[in-house]
Amino acid sequence: MKKTSFVSAAALALSFAMPASAQMSVEDQIEARQAAYQFMSWNMGKIKAQAVDGEVEFNADQMKAAANAIAAVANSGMGALYSPDSTLDKAENTRLKPEFFEQPEKAREVGMNFGREANKLQEVAASGDKAALARQFAAVGETCKACHDNFRAK
Repeated sequence: MKKTSFVSAAALALSFAMPASAQMSVEDQIEARQAAYQFMSWNMGKIKAQAVDGEVEFNADQMKAAANAIAAVANSGMGALYSPDSTLDKAENTRLKPEFFEQPEKAREVGMNFGREANKLQEVAASGDKAALARQFAAVGETCKACHDNFRAK
């Protein structure tokens, strides 16, 4: 099975599992979303090291795999892992601000922007163009920053 097929299959499996998150405890919701973001962050770090900072030799196949993983997280239906009871004023071990639910239009916009830019990252990584990948990495990073600035406590 190709890596792209595996990631697509994993994303599809996650999307089918998401309705079950309604039965997840708040603690499990928080743990699952933090794990997904940690996985995504690890893959962002790979792209940064190879395509942006040049700390590690550029490997186009690794960049494709990392971008596929980031896009899989972006398209996994993670919105199901957010409930009003999972904000920092009601739960432990989270930095999610209540504003996430008080500003649903803004939250939706931020999420849609992240998904769009993550999908573009996947497309650019498939081209093998290191400079284009570095530029698109910055665009994805801006969407992460927008969410953190609006909905994540320091």
